[in-house]
Parts: sequence; structure tokens; C-alpha cells
Amino acid sequence: MRPERFTAAVRCGALAAALLAATVGCSSSPKAAGSASATPCGTTRTAANVPVNIQVMRGQVACSTAMTVERDYAKAVADGKAPGNGGGGPVRILGWTCQGFPTPVVLKTGQASKCIQGSEEILAILPTPT
Repeated sequence: MRPERFTAAVRCGALAAALLAATVGCSSSPKAAGSASATPCGTTRTAANVPVNIQVMRGQVACSTAMTVERDYAKAVADGKAPGNGGGGPVRILGWTCQGFPTPVVLKTGQASKCIQGSEEILAILPTPT
């Protein structure tokens, strides 16, 4: 492999690893980022300091709750409290179960993680590149 291709491959691998470590649970469901039925709540950062938009996808969840759950989940991942390779395993946060999606799902959907409690669902979504 030529040095410039190796460097690019390493950068891509590092980005994929950062996204995986940063994730907080995703869904590949048809209800995509920016869905009309989603409630946007604001922006926060993942454990890898990647900005994500927080949206309530299902249920009646206060944005303050959604933001707290997502921030606490990112802190748990950063503190090494999430099981699995890269912290992708499920973590209980304030009664919610949060989990990051595998890198291929993150890259395909832009969804970094999902937190669920009963039928309620919160997503952390990567911002659309400009």
C-alpha cells in the first residue's frame, strides 16, 4: 500500500473508531433524522467530543430530560462505564437504556445512539454536513 493511501486508511479507521466510541444507540428505522414527527431538542457532544443533535423520536419526553439522558450517557461512555468494544454496550441512565450503533450504521444513517424507556425513544444524530 502506498504511504498516502495508508495514511488515509488510518484516518478513516480513526474516524470510524471515534464514531463508534462516541455513539450512544441508533436505529436504522425509516423514521430518519429530521423526521416531521421528531422533536428537536438541541445539540450536545458525544464521549469523543463529536457534536450530535438530540431528537425525541417517540413519546412525550421533555427536551430537558432528553438532553440530560444523552449528556449522562456520553459521560458514562467517556468514563469507561459502557460495556463492549468501544463502549457500544447498553448502559442504564436514569431509567433509560442507551446504546451506540455500530460504525456502519452510524455512517449510513447518521444516527449515533438511541436511548429508550418503554415506548419512548431519543436519538443522537450527527449533524448534516454543510
